Amino acid sequence: MTVPAVLLDARGLIAAQRQFAAERDWQRFHTPRNLMLALTGEVGELAELFQWRTDAEAAAMAEEPQAFERLQEEIADVMMYLVRLADVCGVDLDHALQDKLQKNALKYPAPGRE
Repeated sequence: MTVPAVLLDARGLIAAQRQFAAERDWQRFHTPRNLMLALTGEVGELAELFQWRTDAEAAAMAEEPQAFERLQEEIADVMMYLVRLADVCGVDLDHALQDKLQKNALKYPAPGRE
């Protein structure tokens, strides 16, 4: 499997989050532990949107404006905390994604490509 040179360019989001935290003097709170706990909470809020829905109901959320808005917000929250955690921990997301995709391609080859 050939992996594109750039899978995710999070530089703009990283810069915006750094500025947002700096303007509020929140860097001291953005420790890996705190960010991981906040991320876990946001994943829980995202999971709550799907709780008790059938697969068909979950797939139809895009057709329900209020539910879809909440879905977008929770996915954005998860993404922002994940990107901030990666930044604070010094993880290059593009490199990590490329590396992981390559490893997955070797571990799980497509049928007929073993």
